[in-house]
Amino acid sequence: MSNSVPTELKLLGVAVIIGLVQLFWFVTTANKQRGADWGVGPRDEHRPVTGVAGRLQRALANFLETFPLFAAAVLAADVAGKLGALTLWGSILYVAGRLVFVPLYAAGVPVVRTLSWLVSMVGLIMVTVALFL
Repeated sequence: MSNSVPTELKLLGVAVIIGLVQLFWFVTTANKQRGADWGVGPRDEHRPVTGVAGRLQRALANFLETFPLFAAAVLAADVAGKLGALTLWGSILYVAGRLVFVPLYAAGVPVVRTLSWLVSMVGLIMVTVALFL
């Protein structure tokens, strides 16, 4: 029996790292706007963020909407024995799209950012479709 980890599961781990980087990038940027006192306090007062911090917040929210679906699809494909070319390329597209999406969103690049999101969604769909083949 082989103990090697499937590439799709490694890419799932890379997606987790992308999410962590996004989270820390957002928190760091937002805390510069909100102030350290607010960050370590009870946060009773709502202090919205703008500019790059606002874009990073929206990018993180977008990641949190799609990542659970990707994780569920990859894990289900692994458990069901459906890993193959479709899940591999779908996972690559999802991770690559998400990796490019964050800096593009932070920079405020409109059209290419949307295309990178679309690439990640195509990847997610590919992994999901593999479950039914």
